[in-house]
Amino acid sequence: MTEKSRTVSLTKRGFNFDTFMWAFVRLSALAMYLCAFIGLGGALIMGARTQMNLADIMRWMFMPNPNHVLNTNIPDIAPWTTVFWKIMGSAIVLFATSHGLYGLLSVLEDYLTEPRLRRAMRILFVLLTAVMMAIGVYIMWTS
Repeated sequence: MTEKSRTVSLTKRGFNFDTFMWAFVRLSALAMYLCAFIGLGGALIMGARTQMNLADIMRWMFMPNPNHVLNTNIPDIAPWTTVFWKIMGSAIVLFATSHGLYGLLSVLEDYLTEPRLRRAMRILFVLLTAVMMAIGVYIMWTS
């Protein structure tokens, strides 16, 4: 008696939008953790452990914006306003926005049964994601 395989090969399964987004959601969560740990390490290297309280460090860790440093005991905020931290903040905005809005879309699609409505919601969420990302990155670079 031969045992049937319980897995389906990728060629038979296909690689569609849902498969791509399933992988993206997992990888974007890991990328957000990586960005947060880089933010924490950078804050501690730049002297935050003696000049900031835990709440300010956590705020910087999840959104490296120089405005989060202004009300602390940091004497010079120049190291906190470099292009590197703007890129890190932009990466967090991009990953978090797409991760969160796709999660919301997944929940909504569980309740939508009509295929045209599901497609319309996907298009709406892609546009909403692009607009929110643009606003977030604009704020990150101009503040």
